[in-house]
Amino acid sequence: MEIKTAEFICSYTSYTDCPKVKMPEYAFVGRSNVGKSSLINMLLERKKLAKTSQSPGKTQLINQFIVNENWYLTDLPGYGFAKVAKSMRKDFNKLINEYALYRENLMCLFVLIDSRHEPQKNDLKFMRWLGENQVPFAMVFTKVDKLSDSAIKRNIENYKKEMLKEWEGLPEIFITSAENKTGRKEILNYINKINATAVF
Repeated sequence: MEIKTAEFICSYTSYTDCPKVKMPEYAFVGRSNVGKSSLINMLLERKKLAKTSQSPGKTQLINQFIVNENWYLTDLPGYGFAKVAKSMRKDFNKLINEYALYRENLMCLFVLIDSRHEPQKNDLKFMRWLGENQVPFAMVFTKVDKLSDSAIKRNIENYKKEMLKEWEGLPEIFITSAENKTGRKEILNYINKINATAVF
């Protein structure tokens, strides 16, 4: 897929405020500081479209973009640790959960996972919840440029083993680096494939 246009639409505090359902939509979510905004900028080839920060918890709203004038990309707040009040973290989780459950044109939720770490309870718990609620999702391992090939393979295999303790099969898995543009073609091709079958 060629990215011809990518524009920021608006930020929203609830899924009910998002644009009327008329195009397929793809959302990106993950623990705070997983590299979500950097990955979005890499996918869309726009350096500063999604706001990046070294401080966890930068994204605090539903940030929406329209791509090629025929699909939406959504940047969701991070779950788990963030330098914000506990009550605000609960609000983030509520916002994410309601969006995932009730946004009717959501075709896939890309769950970003830091490839440098062992399987994290927050990630596994969130993906279990998605499965229980039949929310379509894919796993996206980020920051693979920070590791050796053997370490990447080991950490991803560990995640697969943990998932298969509860799952009969695994979702789509993507290996990415915002720095090296690893995985860009694969994710965009996946979105393009889904778009081809979407009817609105």
